[in-house]
Amino acid sequence: MKISEHFVLGRSQFELDFVDIDPDRDTHLFLDPYFLGIRNDRFSVEATRTVRSFFQHFIDLMLAGEEIEARALFDYLHEPNETCLGLSKGKPRGNAIGPKNAQAIFDSIKSSRALRTGLLEHLEDCRLFIENVDKDKVSDMTTNIIRHQLVQYTQEQCKLWDIELTSNVVSGSYWNRQRRAWDETYTDMLLVDDKKILLVPKAVVSYAKRYSGQQYHQHFVLNYLKHEHLRMNSVLVQRRTTIKGKETVWVTKKSIVEYEAPLDKDYLTEFTAAHREVFRDFRERQASKVHSLDNSELDPRADLQEIVSYLVDSLANIRPGNDGATEYHRTATAILELLLYPRLTCPQVEFPINQGRKRIDITFDNASVSGVFRRVSDVHNVPCPYVMVECKNYGREIGNPEIDQLIGRFHPNRGKLGFLLCRTIADLPTLMQRCRDAYQAQQGLVIPLMDSDLTDMLKFLLDGIREPEETLLTDRLRAIALA
Repeated sequence: MKISEHFVLGRSQFELDFVDIDPDRDTHLFLDPYFLGIRNDRFSVEATRTVRSFFQHFIDLMLAGEEIEARALFDYLHEPNETCLGLSKGKPRGNAIGPKNAQAIFDSIKSSRALRTGLLEHLEDCRLFIENVDKDKVSDMTTNIIRHQLVQYTQEQCKLWDIELTSNVVSGSYWNRQRRAWDETYTDMLLVDDKKILLVPKAVVSYAKRYSGQQYHQHFVLNYLKHEHLRMNSVLVQRRTTIKGKETVWVTKKSIVEYEAPLDKDYLTEFTAAHREVFRDFRERQASKVHSLDNSELDPRADLQEIVSYLVDSLANIRPGNDGATEYHRTATAILELLLYPRLTCPQVEFPINQGRKRIDITFDNASVSGVFRRVSDVHNVPCPYVMVECKNYGREIGNPEIDQLIGRFHPNRGKLGFLLCRTIADLPTLMQRCRDAYQAQQGLVIPLMDSDLTDMLKFLLDGIREPEETLLTDRLRAIALA
């Protein structure tokens, strides 16, 4: 039974920001530190800083000859069953570093040429150069290291969806990068049948296929060697003369593997030490090939038409006023999650600011690398690391007080882009003029959205438009910025 079913959320994976796991079995997805490292959202940036702090400290200890202290770091890498991600069959057991595996991996790192030559710079590099380490081990190590961020994310999502947490539960060990040491605390935790559960943002999980020894070997190492053998006209070069007398030459990757380049970690280390530029090219080029999984990949059985119809009907049936405010907030969040993932991620409800004196209804992390949410920053010079949303379930017209309230939430560090969600707008031209005045006064960018806008974008989604917000938001932005 999935988390959404266990807590009767009435939401599909398409409407939820976290991976809707089944606590009774592992989902074959992974936390890949390489993927985290190329993302720009708050969760990924913080997680990457934590992972790199841990691994750099470990490498520093090893290079300084402090092997006992370095080995002790592995003692905290317990089986992270809380995320229910990985390769276990049946009940999640984790595949992390137990005592025997820890020693084997430590010995492999200690004796590796990758450590001695400085190749081993990132945790994900262990997959390529260190024996006994692959995507499952790296994912489990990452989970342990960033457990504190996962606990915080779980708490945020449980608050958003009104899922009860249990107080005063030990968090489990996590890496404290300020102290450069393992730490743990007692905090509010999600328990399912007395088992601790950590929710994971769906935007940051992957199949961990791109940053692998197989990819590096097949598409970079062998390609380089093939060109070298052709350049040197080696014994591996094959020839054929066509009936027109033209000679064709080639080298097969199979022959290179058999002759000199087996797919093993010792060879990859040796090759990389001699050709670091190839490895740099691999790291840079793989970044463009790694993307967040589509909702349909996370839940292939879901019916998008059914989900959209349900959301449209739910929105229409919410009565304006205080009694429907909470349901309006949650329905709006579900709709925005469906429409804007993976450009916007990690929604939080009632986010406190100014030492708790004010609260923003909903905030999203901006993870966009293109499109309207990137153009707002790059072209219009409006900072937007976060996108703020104020939900007004009013039965009356929106005016200056609501715009001023949202502007009051803006800050250069938080961002100055916000959506003002309301049920209907009788006089849109006047409201747009108010937004225009605020933009021209450099107070920030407020974009009003009403129910009909949300339903229109949902219909765009059904028409196969992958970024349904682009046309509507671009038109509204242009009307505010260029008038």
